[in-house]
Amino acid sequence: MGDSTQRGPHPHDEEPRLEDHTHEGEDLEAVVFDLDADEDASVTFIPSADVLGIDLPADPDEARDALLEEVWRSRRMAGEHLESLQRIAAEYENFRRRSERDQAEYAVRGTRRLIEVLLPTLDAFDAAMVYDPQSPGEEKLLSGMKGTYNQLMETLERHGLEVIDADGAPFDPAVHEAVAGGGDGDLVVDQVLRTGYRLAGKVVRPAMVMVAAGEAVNHASEDDAGDED
Repeated sequence: MGDSTQRGPHPHDEEPRLEDHTHEGEDLEAVVFDLDADEDASVTFIPSADVLGIDLPADPDEARDALLEEVWRSRRMAGEHLESLQRIAAEYENFRRRSERDQAEYAVRGTRRLIEVLLPTLDAFDAAMVYDPQSPGEEKLLSGMKGTYNQLMETLERHGLEVIDADGAPFDPAVHEAVAGGGDGDLVVDQVLRTGYRLAGKVVRPAMVMVAAGEAVNHASEDDAGDED
């Protein structure tokens, strides 16, 4: 009577090898990927020295030392590559920031050149808008001119242009150009003779002003208020 009992795995049975799951010419990475993706796969792949391209001596101690040396060499190379990549990344970040800063500066310079060209036009608007119209036609013309001026200034202000605060402000030689007046003590701007402008925090043109002592300006203001009463 034949023995139909199934024989279990023998202790000396070989573990599945990579060669059992590959075909000639098949890519190693693809094979490992397929094995990992297979839920039923129970293959533990330990690459041989030949697969890794390492020539190991036959002596176990020498082989161990060779492997340790190879690990050390590989880690050193990986560290050098990492440092190189980090340096490249830092250089690129510096280049990106420098490029953004340069582009912003170029934009400001271009806007400044345009405003410098427009300064005579802005001065002409300022001079025209203090004119006292003598007829309805002149009033209409002046009203249209003010509308055009306001649109122009709104556009320039969106690009960073600022009118320098001057009338009645403390005299500041950094933004005010005094051409008349004077006095003792703290000076203030008594009259603006020509408007000054600032772009991106830098003076394009200082305001041309007449200055006076602060106390004199205050007394004049009080006298004007008394006359109105």
